[in-house]
Amino acid sequence: MSFEVDYYALGMRIRAAREKKFLTQEQLGEMCSLSTAHIGHIERGTRTPSVDTLCSISSALNVSLDSLLLDNFESDDKLSHLSAILQGKDPDKVKRFITMITAMAEKIDEI
Repeated sequence: MSFEVDYYALGMRIRAAREKKFLTQEQLGEMCSLSTAHIGHIERGTRTPSVDTLCSISSALNVSLDSLLLDNFESDDKLSHLSAILQGKDPDKVKRFITMITAMAEKIDEI
């Protein structure tokens, strides 16, 4: 399977997520230890962000990498909501919860 990143579209999704959080490019840059100019280049698709930079932006905006990289990730809202609910919870309990959900998902057609 081949996958090419549309950096312009990636930038637009980053911009949309940033604006949804009412953040400026400068504020996002500070959160990610990046310059305002670099954030601007990424949002315009004129710079290719590293994986580390994408992870930092994703974390700062509290969005999944999938939602930034893929055009239509329909379940992103559900996953973002679930992620928000699980933030700050006991990591061991979260791990058990994910294990249970994974087991259920594998058997979903039998439920």
